[in-house]
Amino acid sequence: MTDSTDAPPLPGRAVIEQQWSDAVFVHWRVDAAQVQPMLPPGVRADTFDGSAWVGLVPFVLRDFRFLPLPPVPLLGTFAEVNVRTYGIDEAGRRSVVFRTLEAEHLLPVLAARALFGLPYRWARIGRRTRDDHRVIEYRSRRRTGRVTEGPTTRIIVRRSESPADTALSRFLTARWGFHERHLSRTRWAANEHVAWPLVDAELLDLADGLVADAGFRGLAERPPDSVLAMPAGHPGFRTRFAAPIALP
Repeated sequence: MTDSTDAPPLPGRAVIEQQWSDAVFVHWRVDAAQVQPMLPPGVRADTFDGSAWVGLVPFVLRDFRFLPLPPVPLLGTFAEVNVRTYGIDEAGRRSVVFRTLEAEHLLPVLAARALFGLPYRWARIGRRTRDDHRVIEYRSRRRTGRVTEGPTTRIIVRRSESPADTALSRFLTARWGFHERHLSRTRWAANEHVAWPLVDAELLDLADGLVADAGFRGLAERPPDSVLAMPAGHPGFRTRFAAPIALP
């Protein structure tokens, strides 16, 4: 599988559909040797320009639904913040590998854990925009049920009007599935959607504990190597996921 912006057909019936909007992609280069121990068996670190990459990615997820049912009422729309890296398996399937995923609503968190084994965490997340939606801010604090609060993040970026379509942007975003260890097997879950609409963005402020909590201490303390975002005012797009399949 290449980093084409065209998604291949799903390898089976779609089981989940959702809409994504207002995504921000903040990425850092890291040594592939640092990432490799964090990947599921059968998956190796995928690299670009000699480096593995770690991303901090907030976005809004809308109209979550289990097909063919309608969207989950009230709880089907929420903000999410994930820490991720990238892998590739022996079949050449390039993937997102999630280290953590923060989400606002508990029910989708529990469903995603049960179906996909994804490392979702329940969190309080806020989002706001200004300057005609060009500046977007996400804030998140993980719910722990303890006296000590969980890790937090605050991300503020200014979105430009300059389209971003480079080999790096495609490497980071043209990912048609994810790998995850679930029920003692490494599994691949394919998805399909239109090509990510992206613009260059400027990081105005970042105060983050999620990247360190995911195993990359000190990384968020240095300037990122790539900042991208969906254009201001973009309505978003729908994506569909097939059921996960186990690697041989």
